[in-house]
Amino acid sequence: MAAEIVNPRSDNETGQDGAEPLDSFDPAFALHRGGKMAVQATVPIRDKDDLSLAYTPGVAKVCSAIAEQPDLVHDYTWKSSVVAVVTDGTAVLGLGDIGPEASLPVMEGKAILFKQFGGVDAVPIALACTDVDEIVETVVRLAPSFGGVNLEDISAPRCFEIEKRLQDALDIPIFHDDQHGTAVVTLAALRNAARLTGRAVGELRAVISGAGAAGVAIAKILVDAGIGDVAVADRKGVVSADRDDLTPVKRELAGFTNKAGLTGSLEAALEGADVFIGVSGGTVAEEAVASMAEGAFVFAMANPNPEVHPDVAHKYAAVVATGRSDFPNQINNVLAFPGIFAGALQVRASRITEGMKIAAAEALAAVVGDDLAADYVIPSPFDERVAPAVTAAVAAAARAEGVARR
Repeated sequence: MAAEIVNPRSDNETGQDGAEPLDSFDPAFALHRGGKMAVQATVPIRDKDDLSLAYTPGVAKVCSAIAEQPDLVHDYTWKSSVVAVVTDGTAVLGLGDIGPEASLPVMEGKAILFKQFGGVDAVPIALACTDVDEIVETVVRLAPSFGGVNLEDISAPRCFEIEKRLQDALDIPIFHDDQHGTAVVTLAALRNAARLTGRAVGELRAVISGAGAAGVAIAKILVDAGIGDVAVADRKGVVSADRDDLTPVKRELAGFTNKAGLTGSLEAALEGADVFIGVSGGTVAEEAVASMAEGAFVFAMANPNPEVHPDVAHKYAAVVATGRSDFPNQINNVLAFPGIFAGALQVRASRITEGMKIAAAEALAAVVGDDLAADYVIPSPFDERVAPAVTAAVAAAARAEGVARR
């Protein structure tokens, strides 16, 4: 899959109804003209001999061999090196439920990030259905063509069930990046922030704003990584076992978080907390940030407007991170998913385990090394060391956990 700009229209061609085309005054539209990717052959077809090998009759030999030994599909097709990027368009960036067609620019973008940062080919697939059963059935039927599935921009709580059911039904890696990619990069940044300030993750109490896909996944990986305690707040306050309005996902969340038994508002939970992690949008009052423990960490990741503006956070926090590229310490999923899939595909893993995610976070944190500083707890997406480090760590973890098949 080659990432290249295709421009099927001439520059002076007008848009619909004779109107001036949007790309005549907006470079984003100009870049997207014709899409951001194309299929590229990996073998030449220069003459009839090439044609007879790439297609009939030569291809029949390969088909027959795979029919007899199905595992050969990994060696003689693209299956083991290509990922399906699947969405239903219900939770696209900060735009919400905009539908499958409108989601395609994002899915194309995700696909070229796979290629650019992980060397992994990816195909965007936008589904014209939102029913859980239909999505699961559709992806299962598509799965023979792919080595893995990256679920993208599917709204909660359906995303949790879809991922679990696909993991149960298929023997290839299924990864919901909005959940786990965010969680991996957050853990990496948190490990380095703790190292910078001379603390262990196990000494920290964190508060997460947002109990959606990212918030739940971050809570899980922090608990698995041994954090001292973590509480998660939704619009109604801290998720706690005594609430009678919890969804099944939030009931499960209440079972492994909030050991301190906090109740009430997010702001109340922040008093004395060591870490704030925002994945919800909205605004956190400066007074609440000021009430956090000395040397706190503020990871305000809502885009484009962080829950706590960095200028405010820096008044009180030792380390500040956001989801934006124009501030230091960007928590960016592109640091995780290309290498995670590259490692999983390299060893033909049957799934992506919690251990593989933690290994990815540890490898990502290690890239920073001795350059660790308050404004550098997480590497840049353009650091060429990132993908190889994550790939190697994930592949090794897959072998250690018994899910590798080569």
